Amino acid sequence: MHIKIIKENAMRTLVDIPDRQIKDLTAICEAEKISRAEVVRRAIADYLEKKKPSAAEAFGLWKDHKIDGLAYQEQVRSEW
Repeated sequence: MHIKIIKENAMRTLVDIPDRQIKDLTAICEAEKISRAEVVRRAIADYLEKKKPSAAEAFGLWKDHKIDGLAYQEQVRSEW
């Protein structure tokens, strides 16, 4: 098995987390045998995935415009 590891730039940051959440976070880390930083990274990745706009959210964005989409595109391109 070949695993490719991609190293990304990272930002170190400080975050205030209530004691109750730290206790729960520590329990998760111990159960999964991973670092607190890894749990936080996974939580952020999950949050971002859920909040990422989907193609369905873009459907119908142009419906309230008074100009035809193709006409608008041609108008804008003619300015180039």
